[in-house]
Amino acid sequence: MQTAILVAVVMIMAAAVNVPLGYLRQGCRKFSPGWWFYIHISIPLIFYARIRTGLGVQFIPFTLASTVAGQFLGGRLHRKKNNVG
Repeated sequence: MQTAILVAVVMIMAAAVNVPLGYLRQGCRKFSPGWWFYIHISIPLIFYARIRTGLGVQFIPFTLASTVAGQFLGGRLHRKKNNVG
């Protein structure tokens, strides 16, 4: 497979995994153990996906951006559903 397709697949996976985690994180008090857990629990999965597809360290910023986007979207969905802010 082409590298661009592999990067896109890993980025989509990273964002998709982090939407529910961002949703759950939004329900936790900021900087609590649960809050940290929901932010960091997807890192091993994304690391594994990046290694398994053969993507090097130069692609970490792309997967990190997708992770943050997924967390942001999940938090936004939580706030919208619960009419907060």
